[in-house]
Amino acid sequence: MIVALRRCWICMGQASKGCRHCPEAGRAPTMSGMDTIHSNMDAPTTLRIGLLLYPDCLPTGLFAFADLLHAANRRTGRCLFDARFVMIGGDAGREAAPAAHGLRLEGMAAFEADRFDAVLVPGFWAESPGQVSAAIERQSALVDALAACPPRLSCWAYCTGVAWLAASGRLDGEPATTTWWLADTMQARYPGVAWRCEQDLVSTSRSMTAGGVNGHHAIAQTVVERHLPPALFRDLARMMVLPRPVQPHPAFRAMSLIEQRSGLLRRLHALVEATPAERLTAAALAEPLAMSERTLSRKVLRETGMAVAAHARRVKLNQVSERLLLTRASVSRIAMDLGFSSESNLGRMFKAATGLSPQAYRREFAQR
Repeated sequence: MIVALRRCWICMGQASKGCRHCPEAGRAPTMSGMDTIHSNMDAPTTLRIGLLLYPDCLPTGLFAFADLLHAANRRTGRCLFDARFVMIGGDAGREAAPAAHGLRLEGMAAFEADRFDAVLVPGFWAESPGQVSAAIERQSALVDALAACPPRLSCWAYCTGVAWLAASGRLDGEPATTTWWLADTMQARYPGVAWRCEQDLVSTSRSMTAGGVNGHHAIAQTVVERHLPPALFRDLARMMVLPRPVQPHPAFRAMSLIEQRSGLLRRLHALVEATPAERLTAAALAEPLAMSERTLSRKVLRETGMAVAAHARRVKLNQVSERLLLTRASVSRIAMDLGFSSESNLGRMFKAATGLSPQAYRREFAQR
């Protein structure tokens, strides 16, 4: 089977009006018709990532990784991540790159380390430490290419792919992890690495390593959360049907963005999250949605059974709930960030909705 991967470097997919490299530039992309949510950070420099293919690699994690970064670009309307499939071995750009299970990937460019800020190395199929050692000996070109990368290049790998970084010397003096059944072999063979095999993910400024065939997900989460607010990855996880946390309190059941039943409720949800709490009025919400206050109130009541003000308040308090559980920010900081007039006002509204103060809510649910 031959798959041609001919995608835009930036948007990683079909022509996007939000990407200057695509034919239809001009309008920021949205995801499934939803409003774009922007980071509250200054526009960051695009992070250039090489997704490294090599003979007999398992490429599926790279596809999932690329899709998640593509979703982050579209969700924010910015080209934050520039991920490109590249290859080592074979005749890049002319021959199809042979991956595992008979898959061959066509049209791959050769890996040029100077063109990237980071490189992600996937694993390969192995059933014993002996097979890993044999693969390292067999693919010396890959090890040499990684060893020759400039020091500024951040090297990431997961599953058995960590072995390539260790063999190349890129992890010397660095803490790192690997798949559990390789721990003893890696520690014995590469003593210059500060192995922390009890951890699923180890991240430094120079490297990132993760255990297991799904380690690409942990690396993607870390990359996204380094550049965007933590709550954004929660949205991406829900949109892309990744594992999600159990709803912590009945007050916030079915309050996630993806669970909203209609386009109006999704647009309203995004608008409420982006609006400071003290500015949430029917008039402030109706105008960006291009409808009258009366029309908005009627539609929200019909779809939710709640007045628009009550529904908006519940969405905003759901934001508070998630920050209480997913961050260590103080209640006063959360109140300021989300636009409440005061910490006491936030506390009063939160207790009315849940029966718990924000501090008690965090103590009760954060450990679950």
